Amino acid sequence: MNLSDQLTATVADELAQCGVTEAVISPGLHSGLLASALYRHPGLRLHVRIDERSAGFLALGLARASGRPVAVACTSGTAAANLHPAVLEARHARVPLIVITTDRKPVWRGTGANQTTDQVRMFGTSTGFFAELESVPGDETTAGYWRSVLSRTVAAAAGGPVQLNLMLPDPLENTAVAEAGWAGVPNREPRPRIRVVRSLPEPQALEVPARGVVVVGDAAADPAGAVDFAEQAGWPLLAEPQSGARQGGNAITTYGYLLSHPGFRAVAHPEAVVAVGRAGVNLALLNYLGSVKELIVVDPAEDWADPARTATKVISRLGKPVQERTDPDWLRLWRDADKAALEALDSTLDAGGVTEPRIARDLAAALPPGSLLFAASSMPVRDVERTLRPRGDLRILANRGLSGIDGAVSSAIGAALAHEAETSGRAYALLGDLSLLHDQNGLITGATPARPDLVIVVVNNNGGGIFSMTPQSEPIDGFETFFGTPHNVRLDAVARAADWPYTRAGSMTELLEAVRAPGPRLVEVVTDRRGNAEFHRFLAGAVGQAISESLTDPAPEAE
Repeated sequence: MNLSDQLTATVADELAQCGVTEAVISPGLHSGLLASALYRHPGLRLHVRIDERSAGFLALGLARASGRPVAVACTSGTAAANLHPAVLEARHARVPLIVITTDRKPVWRGTGANQTTDQVRMFGTSTGFFAELESVPGDETTAGYWRSVLSRTVAAAAGGPVQLNLMLPDPLENTAVAEAGWAGVPNREPRPRIRVVRSLPEPQALEVPARGVVVVGDAAADPAGAVDFAEQAGWPLLAEPQSGARQGGNAITTYGYLLSHPGFRAVAHPEAVVAVGRAGVNLALLNYLGSVKELIVVDPAEDWADPARTATKVISRLGKPVQERTDPDWLRLWRDADKAALEALDSTLDAGGVTEPRIARDLAAALPPGSLLFAASSMPVRDVERTLRPRGDLRILANRGLSGIDGAVSSAIGAALAHEAETSGRAYALLGDLSLLHDQNGLITGATPARPDLVIVVVNNNGGGIFSMTPQSEPIDGFETFFGTPHNVRLDAVARAADWPYTRAGSMTELLEAVRAPGPRLVEVVTDRRGNAEFHRFLAGAVGQAISESLTDPAPEAE
């Protein structure tokens, strides 16, 4: 039997006509009609995942890397609930995600019917737009209504995740429609397409003082504009790695160490800070934002980001700086301290053997121009944040909307698929062992489309390494049980089960050789949690000492 349904065929065609090119689906009876329609449409590339949570994060990675709406569909019941983590991440990171939940017919609601629950607005405020359509015998008027709703759904996704709930018959009960021969032939007649144009005001010149700082965080609307503003103002640029703005001569790599140093903070208090996007990787930076007298937030969204709750002005778009005077000593102060900190950072890392921050530094530095690097939340993105040199030819992504470790494998694969389709470039991921295990189902990619050219580097410290970084005056009873959570899982076995080529690297040389080897693969590097925490403290001490010395060194005499 050819699975056909007028509504699902219209959904597939209208998605494609509205510019959607990628769709993700998981197997299920009630989503079977939709899966069939998506599979048959020539304008859509269909990705199939056996786990709805992995499917949601795969769609998230595709949408985050491409910047275009991606559809993810599932069957009814708990399947739909498993999309919620990806929906939450998309909501807070403002990623365009179209969540299509397939549902039983309305007559089954409230009856105790199998696999039937209330799916109306089931994601609450996490989806900004909701629509519901029912499969009924269609005519031109019905088809026009469906297409109008679908066009509105795609347009609304530009601002973040949306939900479309489809009330469908069971495929096995659909023989009458299938036998009638209706194959979902699309309506190609020209009709209006809904396009939401969120016009921003023209950038206005911004009066700013001589001594200021530009901070760029996650989901920055215009990272390039932030880079230009910092250079025009003569201000230091403190950009998180996934912001896309850590580039140019004003970018400061070691700002986290600098802002943790009391002596530097005392002499580097700004007159104003311009914050673009949402910072949150480095606690010292958040503390810094909470201490400034003037904080100008640049965010076009109604729920603008102000995690420190200290914004004095909110603007939608960043224009050129207007200053009565500039202060070259201000930028020189930051650059000199950053240079001293970097020298101590590098010398300590180079002498320390295989350590987690060195893995992050050397991996990012070794990637060829045009590459994409996905960094998992928790320690990987923080190690990249501490060590990444400014470079504009490397794209870094991370799930920092809610900063969960779940879905990292699938998000990395989705981002790699989008990156490969657009640039033919290679992608890389830096994950922790818990991030990998949390989403090991994401390694099951199926045959179509082909697995992307993705190298997954897994730092395995056998548990939750970030918790060992928390300073404690006294040991915590039961720490290993509920924080450390050692799993003792053999990652080579995990890779083999999912048919991923596997390499274990015992040195930095072996790691970089494995990363440069052709083809998708999983590369494991084993570290020690306690040793890693001690090394981070040692590294912070060495860098802090170098910052102290840079502040006491006499300034060079003018020639």
